[in-house]
Amino acid sequence: MEMNQIRYFLAVCEHRNFTHAASASNVSQPSLTTAIKKLEDELGGALFVRDRAGCRLTALGKLMQPRLRKVCDETREAKAEAVRHMRLERVPISVGVGETIGHNRISAAMERIRAQLPQAEIELIVASASALLAGLRDGEFDVVITAEKVSEDLYRIDPLYSEDYKVVVANAHPLSKLSAVSLSDLSNTDMLDRLNCEMRDVLHGTCAEHGHELYAAYRSNRVDWLIELARRGSGAVVLPVTAIPADKGLVSIPIEGLEVSRKVAALRYRHQTSRPETSDLIREIART
Repeated sequence: MEMNQIRYFLAVCEHRNFTHAASASNVSQPSLTTAIKKLEDELGGALFVRDRAGCRLTALGKLMQPRLRKVCDETREAKAEAVRHMRLERVPISVGVGETIGHNRISAAMERIRAQLPQAEIELIVASASALLAGLRDGEFDVVITAEKVSEDLYRIDPLYSEDYKVVVANAHPLSKLSAVSLSDLSNTDMLDRLNCEMRDVLHGTCAEHGHELYAAYRSNRVDWLIELARRGSGAVVLPVTAIPADKGLVSIPIEGLEVSRKVAALRYRHQTSRPETSDLIREIART
């Protein structure tokens, strides 16, 4: 069964006339008639009864019409999907983002890419570092944005930006009036502890070296929950600057006597071909 046979059959169904169907299909009537005859031979019976008024479907023709219409529609959609694939309309740039990475800078870069490539789609998945790296190796992601340190033998590493950490509290919190927060201040404050923070051990270790101990009133692996708790005055959370929301109810304050920063990079698996659109996105994120 060939697609031209199905198309000619459906054209005859629509026009109820072989001559008109051939004209609408831009084919000679003998060619259309021959194709219909081959289709009938393959299906084992006549599809049309021809009369002075034109033609009408046989019982077999009525049975085949919806099925062959579905075949034609699915074939057309498959071709359209292929075109969209080549034009990036349905092939998203798959971006894996670490759980601790702030969204401000990345989301702004994605909007700029969409302005440059309106047909491109972006898929954003937030997950743990181990899940992201495994997905990158398996081809699930085009790029992973993370602060994790990895081997240059396996991954292409594109530095994106460095960022400092600040203490975030509600604007009614006692610390909100300070220009800088000391380690002593933090030790006397209920902390909102990010369990998956790359700088968590550094912060706790530095405090311990200076004779201070941090008390975590709340612990969570979700930044949004900790920010909401901070907004409600439940304590202070230490966040990288790109993760701090523009919120009138919150105040961000530098930490005195402690230089805590991290480097965020874009990772691509060296054994995977990189798409040009991925490189464009990486350059946008790296822009200041």
